[in-house]
Amino acid sequence: MASEETTDPALLSRAFRAEPGALYVVATPIGNLRDVTLRALDILRTADVIRAEDTRVSATLLARYGIATRPRALHAHNEARESDAVVRDLAAGRSVALMTDAGTPALSDPGARVVAAVVRAGHRVVPIPGASAVAAAVSIAGLEAPRFAFIGFLPPARKARAELLALHAELPSALVLYEAPHRLATTLAALAAALDPRRTVVIARELTKAFETIVRMPLADAASWAVSDVNAARGEFVVIVDAPVAGTGTSGVTLDARRLLDALADELPPARAARVAAKVTKLPRDVLYEQALAARRKPDEG
Repeated sequence: MASEETTDPALLSRAFRAEPGALYVVATPIGNLRDVTLRALDILRTADVIRAEDTRVSATLLARYGIATRPRALHAHNEARESDAVVRDLAAGRSVALMTDAGTPALSDPGARVVAAVVRAGHRVVPIPGASAVAAAVSIAGLEAPRFAFIGFLPPARKARAELLALHAELPSALVLYEAPHRLATTLAALAAALDPRRTVVIARELTKAFETIVRMPLADAASWAVSDVNAARGEFVVIVDAPVAGTGTSGVTLDARRLLDALADELPPARAARVAAKVTKLPRDVLYEQALAARRKPDEG
């Protein structure tokens, strides 16, 4: 139910102002600059200090809307040190707006350390919501799953990646990931190896931008598509794997069994690795063999 404040025309037309001693976590467009919210512009215009992941990227948005404040850098490599500077600004009565290159800070982007430091220091933190690649991708995916789990970026190491996916393989939920173009094929192959390859995958590229692309296919076909499609080497991706196929269950390969199979596959051909793993785990040899083959088919991990 709407409150009186949100339905009063006079209040609706009044701009917001950043308040002294408050940190504002500001969501910015994920591509299309017109997706910025009016409230975000109010805060960016009136904040004493703007902290940005990449000042050059943020300068484009700020200049587009006539905001003269020059942003100061706060990124993954200096966040721990600069968090103290943000706290000092707030203690001195300044207002601070935190923004990343695109989307919401602290969501697979810098920001969490700053927020934690500000909370510990007893200062106010205010969310300024807006565009989200996760929300945009899920909204157009047409998922069968009633819920989803956001994983972010997978670990680059093969075993760490396989263990994380094994933990999520049994969930009756969609899985949502971010991925960079140079790792897309490897990640899609890892997903097919860890999950039921019959699950549907939705790949959203360059959301809200001029070359926005959304494709759907069985997970089994996704890695080959990524290798063959020239545009898969460009842009930013959200990958969504829908829930397991109804009535089929999962592969039944537990995390312990997968660890054993990975260790064997490092030393033995897939058929022999599957045979040994089947004797130890009592799982079907053909299922283990498919897992071992899928792991072998993964592109170079780089």
